[in-house]
Amino acid sequence: MKTENCITVGWIKKTVVAFAMLTFFSPFTKSQDVALKSNLLYDATTTLNLGLEIGLAPKWTLELPVNYNPWEFSKNRKLKHWAIQPEARYWFCQRFMGHFMGLHAHVAGYNVGGLKMFGLNENRYEGYLYGAGISYGYQWILNKRWSIEATVGVGYAYLDHAKYPCEKCAEKIGDFTKNYFGPTKAGISLIYIIK
Repeated sequence: MKTENCITVGWIKKTVVAFAMLTFFSPFTKSQDVALKSNLLYDATTTLNLGLEIGLAPKWTLELPVNYNPWEFSKNRKLKHWAIQPEARYWFCQRFMGHFMGLHAHVAGYNVGGLKMFGLNENRYEGYLYGAGISYGYQWILNKRWSIEATVGVGYAYLDHAKYPCEKCAEKIGDFTKNYFGPTKAGISLIYIIK
């Protein structure tokens, strides 16, 4: 598995077209809101990320975040990955304000290793994951266009990966799968409301 090649030009084009269509068609829906967001926690890990959230009904929104980290650090330390985690959200008061609950799905490709956190310093893991979870969050309005949001989520992920010693071109140790239950989402996001 080569996760470095998972992000192809075709995939990027499809993602850009999807974002453009959602943004273009949203003004034609009555009482529609659209927001762009960046998760500051991902920014802290050098992960490029952009989220789009669209109002569907007075108390419902759909969030579509995309994350990508292509970097390799010194001594073959890497946190390379791409991830998509769409989420349907129910807002307790009105959308884009206050408390919300969410139901999310996630899919990702990864090539990580050489990092002390999460026990990734001894080996490198290259593979894919997918799953789903629930989340809770709160959004604070700063002014007409800007907000800040905090969210956490738990759920399930199925991981399917190859395991390697940390060396760059080492021989594969084996193929493994894992069922994971635990945190699946965390965010402190800066949000710009387009409409």
